[in-house]
Amino acid sequence: MKNFTTVLKVAPAFLLASTIMHAQTTDSVTKEKKIEEVVLIGYGKQKKSDLTGSITSVTAKDFNGGATSAGQLIQGKTPGVQVTNNSGAPGSGTKIRIRGASSLSGENSPLIVIDGVPQDFVGVNGVSDPLALINPNDIETFDILKDASATAIYGNRASNGVILITTKKGSSGRFKVNFSTVTSLSTKMGNVDVLNAEEFRNFVNTYAPDSYKQRLGNSNTNWQDVIYQTAWGTDNNVAFTGGIKGLPYRLSLGYNEQNGIVKTNSFRRTSVGLNLNPKFFDNHLSVNVNAKGTFTDNRFVDGGVIKAATYFDPTQSVYDNTNIVPGNGGYYEWFVTEDKNGVLTNKLNGNANANPLSMLNAVRDVSSVTRGLGNIQLDYKFHFLPDLRFNVNAGYDYTKSEGHKFKDGRYKSGFDDKGSSNFYSMEKKNKLLETYLNYVKNISAINTGVDITAGYAYQDFRISIPGAITYRGNGNNVTDLDFASQNTLISFYGRAIFTIDNKYILSGSIRKDGSSRFFNGTRDNVWGVFPGVSVAWKLNEENFIKNVSAISTLKLRAGWGKTGQQELPALGINGNKPNNYPAFAAYNPSYPGAGYQFGNEFYYMFRPANYNPNLTWETTTTKNLGLDFGFSKNRITGSIDVFRKDTKDLLVYADEPAGGLSNASWQNIGDMKNEGIEGSITVIPVKTEKTTWEVSFNATHYKPIITKLKDRADESFNMEVGGIEGAAGNRIQAHAVGYAPNSFWVYQQVYDANGKPVDGAYVDRNGDGAITTKDMYYYKSTTPDAILGFSTKVSHKNWDFALSARAVLGNYVYNNAASNSSLQSASTNEYLQNVFSTAPQYKFAVPQYKSDIYVENASFLRLDNINIGYNFGEIFSKGSNLKVYGMAQNVFVITKYSGVDPEVFGGIDNGYYQMPRIYSLGFNFQF
Repeated sequence: MKNFTTVLKVAPAFLLASTIMHAQTTDSVTKEKKIEEVVLIGYGKQKKSDLTGSITSVTAKDFNGGATSAGQLIQGKTPGVQVTNNSGAPGSGTKIRIRGASSLSGENSPLIVIDGVPQDFVGVNGVSDPLALINPNDIETFDILKDASATAIYGNRASNGVILITTKKGSSGRFKVNFSTVTSLSTKMGNVDVLNAEEFRNFVNTYAPDSYKQRLGNSNTNWQDVIYQTAWGTDNNVAFTGGIKGLPYRLSLGYNEQNGIVKTNSFRRTSVGLNLNPKFFDNHLSVNVNAKGTFTDNRFVDGGVIKAATYFDPTQSVYDNTNIVPGNGGYYEWFVTEDKNGVLTNKLNGNANANPLSMLNAVRDVSSVTRGLGNIQLDYKFHFLPDLRFNVNAGYDYTKSEGHKFKDGRYKSGFDDKGSSNFYSMEKKNKLLETYLNYVKNISAINTGVDITAGYAYQDFRISIPGAITYRGNGNNVTDLDFASQNTLISFYGRAIFTIDNKYILSGSIRKDGSSRFFNGTRDNVWGVFPGVSVAWKLNEENFIKNVSAISTLKLRAGWGKTGQQELPALGINGNKPNNYPAFAAYNPSYPGAGYQFGNEFYYMFRPANYNPNLTWETTTTKNLGLDFGFSKNRITGSIDVFRKDTKDLLVYADEPAGGLSNASWQNIGDMKNEGIEGSITVIPVKTEKTTWEVSFNATHYKPIITKLKDRADESFNMEVGGIEGAAGNRIQAHAVGYAPNSFWVYQQVYDANGKPVDGAYVDRNGDGAITTKDMYYYKSTTPDAILGFSTKVSHKNWDFALSARAVLGNYVYNNAASNSSLQSASTNEYLQNVFSTAPQYKFAVPQYKSDIYVENASFLRLDNINIGYNFGEIFSKGSNLKVYGMAQNVFVITKYSGVDPEVFGGIDNGYYQMPRIYSLGFNFQF
């Protein structure tokens, strides 16, 4: 069985923009010019060597190749950051976690700030990941703020870290054109391990009653091969840079088209970007204008098609030439015979999975999304006091989506409605205005540098969702109610940095945030204060180390800070409708379909909304201790950080006591701690005029534990989460005190003397002689023991080679495809259903959904990317350049997990759209 062996799946062949700048300084002793990195840390800049917080920068030269979403650029590149793909569907994007989760039900994604405009956390209808709307080719740097001493300046939304994304800027000088094109082919990694036609016939003939054996067909159909394809893609980008009479500019155009490995699935993105960054009044006024537009078209696939291809009977053909059920488009489908007044009629079986190919052709689910993101930053250095600067930043982020989901009445998925057509749209507006004063002065008399900042920020988020309209062929049309909502943030902040004798650095910040989300009719809980403080000691500047030639950098850092959480995700059928008034008494309209009919009109009722007037901030306090080092003239560099995060007043959507207005509301009910360690090291073993070799490695370990969960006397109290397929209402995970979030809550399977599982037998863990829920236990979790990243790059003359890999160790996944399989699958509901390969081995008569046998070790090593290229140099004229390169992505995965892909966000594998393996050929031409 796969879960007991190692499987090798291998291929056949950023409130302110943050950037890395290079400043030339002259050493007073050596008189040699050297390059020192300067990092913008939000409302100012600081030398990288003077940083006191845990901040990591990833620049374009270190990005992963072939990325179609921003998150993929930094996958595996920095410690403490885990980037997981949402799915293998094109445009699906990624989930990003920094040092694990800080919340149970609140938002766990980091705050993303793009060119000075903080993004909200509300999704967009018709878009899997808002970051997928940004062209990765336009991104210059990622600056990742991980500890609270660094993130506290961002206050109420920084509990999960902050990622500062800076896009490419214009440059003065001669006119340049850079054109790149990449063509790719995507293939599937493999198939879910279900029975083939011959194995399924043997399974049915062995375990099914005779009446079901007669349902077997004569075909040999691999339904997974039926829905998958080899998919073509292309990514084309052109950028124009230069300067016109002192006006540096950059204009970029991009077009990305990617077809999914599941048939009919596609993603297309057209992007345009413009940056202007002139200076006026003898460089006292700097202007930075950013404007970006993206236009995307998606065609999605039915979410159940992969599951259907897993379970559909492999002995049946794709098409049914007998036309048993007229009007279904000629596809083979499972049917039942009804007796209507003595007339026998064949009808599609509503319990059975639909023909997978008919599901793809039955539904046309498309969306178009337009996004405009822009801002203008003015930075004025006072003429009478050059050490004082005034900065104003105004930004606007607009998104509009429109979608149409059409179900053809000929096919099973739209058969009962005689076809349907659903139209939906959504509009988001994000306005930003922020100003600050920054005073930077080097007081030579006391050899101390002072950097003081004070500012104000206003941000307004609005969302509008017109009522979706569904037209049905049977006349039962439905129109949802319109939805509109607003959320406003007002902030005051300040920071002071003191650098003493170029050895000791002290930084302190404070931010006061006001959020409309916590307005309850009063202002009791509206405001929150978030401080942070950190120190650093540059040991390499001390005399007892300064003359040690082997030591280039040695710096100790320590930090403490408090950050907040106010993001509440949309729940259930609300889709992307945010809950902006959880503490305020209001009324909500009834859900679609719950109205009253008078004549031909439907009337919706209003009911009291669930609210909690005592709701307040979820706060996270972080302590961080770090060491930065560099040896041998920084040929060896790295860092080590240990941290502890304590989250209090966890925001959880939890049950209300009986007799309330509703059965659940948002509450502050728990605490959680998270301790960890992370480190990275980069080594340059070879550095000559013609050859450079660089190797990087990073590792992260953290352990989140729930320390309080509601004021309950019952020590066994938990909150069940993690719904699974095939068992309505069943949940396989739980939050409980003393355990990691999302721990698997299961029964302990009993095995016989031969190591075979005993059907329906579980360990009586409490010894009371009966198997009840009191015998369930917390077995493993989705939290890994270690996250590792490795990359290397080599350049020799005109050749270059790069490789990046990741490993995740000690994470567990629940294999829902396997738990859905049992002997019952051969004889149920008048149809046959294929099973996972373990079903004939386990011989469970009925599914044992809550057995720990299905919780599998999903540790893996994945080779993410291999890239080899050749630079032809000048080919047509001076300054021109041509580079050709080839890439392979998702090259192989080594794992013991029995499913197709062990990297499943959330830890429940139930029809996951697998990551494709991609082969690419690219050309980059510059002149």
